[in-house]
Amino acid sequence: MPEKRIAVRSVWPIMGMPDASGDDAIEAVAELPAILAHNLRRLRTRQGHSLERLARLSGVSRAMLGQIETGKSVPTISTLWKIALALGVPFAHLLAAGKVQHMAVLRASDAKVLSSSRGQFSSRALFPFEDERHVEFYELRLAARHREDATAHQPGTRENLLVAHGVVEITVGLNAPCVLAAGDAILFEADLAHSYRNIGDTEAVLYLVMTYASPVG
Repeated sequence: MPEKRIAVRSVWPIMGMPDASGDDAIEAVAELPAILAHNLRRLRTRQGHSLERLARLSGVSRAMLGQIETGKSVPTISTLWKIALALGVPFAHLLAAGKVQHMAVLRASDAKVLSSSRGQFSSRALFPFEDERHVEFYELRLAARHREDATAHQPGTRENLLVAHGVVEITVGLNAPCVLAAGDAILFEADLAHSYRNIGDTEAVLYLVMTYASPVG
């Protein structure tokens, strides 16, 4: 992939597990720490939360939140989801920067790419974060035989996935796993815990349309 990006190691726990010790890192364009710092501080203060209160709501420690707000580190994808859920905002609100006018060209070289599990899972935004919207569009990549777990999103959130390459198993809540091959698609309620598992021997590529119950941005 042609993205210009840097690896920023996270020392924070994900999904309630012990400290990741660098196993889960977000790879991002160089300005991402500053964008996250600004957006978290703005969203937290707008809602009247102290760092202590947001730590209690999100399950992310005050020290960790403080490191994000000072731009010293970029958290894991799971940590960002916890913070977004605690603030009651879409994930993309934490990544938004600048203002888009009329038309936006999204260059691959400038893409915001989030990756976890030592690069075995990555998510690339295929939309501008700044406009109000009900829908978001992502490219997902899963390494061979890798499983990625996702926490439940905001109530009313839906995911529509299309498999472009590979064979992937999707599990939603307590439902039986569903196997999708290239060209297959699935629509599901994403306010339940869910997972994506590549059951093939090559990288899987998926395209995700995420729809929110209320406009975001």
